[in-house]
Amino acid sequence: MLGAMNWTTSWIGWALLSAVFAAATALLAKVGVAHVDSNLAMALRTTVVVVFAWGIAFALGKHGELRSLDRRTVLFLALSGIATGLSWLCYFRALQLGPASRVAPLDKLSVPLVMIFAWLLLGEKLNAAAVVGGALITAGAIVMVLA
Repeated sequence: MLGAMNWTTSWIGWALLSAVFAAATALLAKVGVAHVDSNLAMALRTTVVVVFAWGIAFALGKHGELRSLDRRTVLFLALSGIATGLSWLCYFRALQLGPASRVAPLDKLSVPLVMIFAWLLLGEKLNAAAVVGGALITAGAIVMVLA
């Protein structure tokens, strides 16, 4: 089934690419925070992300859609941005203080947390396989941190 999938239109393909880039992010950030305050490092990274994101929005002609966004959309995207900023502040500080090979797995506890919150707050379904997978991610993160 996976072989016949069109990776450019599948959420699975995009999620796998996200994982690859997240891994690169951790390694590059670890090297980047070695000789600079973690907050300054995060600010520089965020500036690059902002320029990159707006560049894509302008290149694709999506910037004009800003006027059509409703307040709820703007509110939740702004709150998501605040959560991202807080996450990055904590992540960069953790990378500065600890090894990337142990920080990144602990950071991935976000996966089971998303599963729980999506179930509780968004009404998404959790089946037995998802519960076992979330438990394994949690166990793996704990094992990696204690190693």
